[in-house]
Amino acid sequence: MTDPSTARGPGSGLRALWALDPDVVFLNHGSFGATPRAVLEDQARWRERMEADPVRFFVRDLDGLLAGVRAALGGFLGADPDDLALVANATAGVNTVLRSLAFRPGDELLATGHEYNASLNALRFAAERDGARVVLVDPGYPAGGPDDAADRVLAAVTARTRLALLSHVTSPTAIVLPVERLVPALRERGVETLVDGAHAPGMLPLDLDALGAAYYTGNCHKWVCAPKGAAFLHVRRDLRDAIRPLAISHGANDPDPDRPRFRKEFDWTGTDDPTPWLAIPAAISFLGGLLPGGWPAVMAANRALALRGRDAILAALAAIEPGPAVAGAPDAMTGSMATVTLPGRGMEPFVSRSPLDVDPIGAALWERSRIEVPILAIPPGPEGRPRGRLVRISAQLYDDPEEYALLGRALAELCAA
Repeated sequence: MTDPSTARGPGSGLRALWALDPDVVFLNHGSFGATPRAVLEDQARWRERMEADPVRFFVRDLDGLLAGVRAALGGFLGADPDDLALVANATAGVNTVLRSLAFRPGDELLATGHEYNASLNALRFAAERDGARVVLVDPGYPAGGPDDAADRVLAAVTARTRLALLSHVTSPTAIVLPVERLVPALRERGVETLVDGAHAPGMLPLDLDALGAAYYTGNCHKWVCAPKGAAFLHVRRDLRDAIRPLAISHGANDPDPDRPRFRKEFDWTGTDDPTPWLAIPAAISFLGGLLPGGWPAVMAANRALALRGRDAILAALAAIEPGPAVAGAPDAMTGSMATVTLPGRGMEPFVSRSPLDVDPIGAALWERSRIEVPILAIPPGPEGRPRGRLVRISAQLYDDPEEYALLGRALAELCAA
């Protein structure tokens, strides 16, 4: 392994451990993650083993290898490995649950207006399929605090509410929702919870068995830094038999009486490349070994850097009129990402034709300064009116505090113009 003390790069001394372009100020780890070289090398070794004898690999070895992955992942997540299914991404996890459940006409499916667009699309699909209704609640932006967000969600529960889809960390606004309070409070009201934890693993300490959510899905390619295609779905033990994979394959009629259907169906959904999953233990070990305090120190360092970066941007935008710029969440609701509203005239949200369209301010940051950071629309409130734009920063060990100051100065120029 490369010695971090000798690594060189435009960011921190750890930058050279990743394969990132040295000419790019990369402040958008949250979108797709970034995988360290050592983890990519581990994946390559698995791929070489697979291609050396595909029959042996898939037929004789893979079951045991995946069991090892679930054991390592379960220890990291505070989850019984037998309640974990490996999936490609959190979007697939959300769809897996919603495709497995059935609702009745008039049922209400609760979510916040800050959910990930793909997850909301899956929720709307399930509602339209069964005649149910999606109810969106505004958790507040800027967020008022964990109790305020929880109260807003719980106030929207009715006798018809059947399921709540909640992001542990909201994608567009980077707000850490108080799922530890919401999951048991909703269950007391007869409402089960599907937690979209796309950003949470590696950003926040997790104990999924203690949380008790009916369903929890999360990515390992983001803050755990595993390869793309590595994610999980955790299903509470009493609900496992009702959840089926998106692809029904050989496990559906596997006669083995000693393996639950959940294991038989999810462990084999067809021929695919399992190497992103197999590299998860290496990612957990590698990232956890970069700082003396292990994963708690990694999470604390990234959170501290996100807060420092947020404050640097706020300071740079303080003089822009009309303003001022404000933080999107208090410290208590901030993890390894943070958002800041953009002040200035003409800051109505950019109207895009596609979710993949790039905001002109984000495009200008890239063209002028090679800064990679998302500029997003603030989700509309209950009145439905646009509320302007925000910048969302990410913090990973390879980032340097001066990069956020650079971003702040570049944003000040653009907002003033």
